[in-house]
Amino acid sequence: MAKGWGSEDAATEQMQDTLEDAVKRVRSRLPSGVSAEHCDECGERIPEGRRRALPGVSLCVSCQERLDRDAR
Repeated sequence: MAKGWGSEDAATEQMQDTLEDAVKRVRSRLPSGVSAEHCDECGERIPEGRRRALPGVSLCVSCQERLDRDAR
């Protein structure tokens, strides 16, 4: 190990902290909460599979795709 760079334990701890921060950031972006039964945009029923796969979802697939397309 090169001198002046600290111990391997300190480097490992730094990497672990960085990884934990990255995981927290990703998790904070994930949808959460109660899913809507009907789309907030068009009122169509949101399929149960979509509601289970994306907790907190509020748009049907069609409206979400349109929103994503318009955002580009």
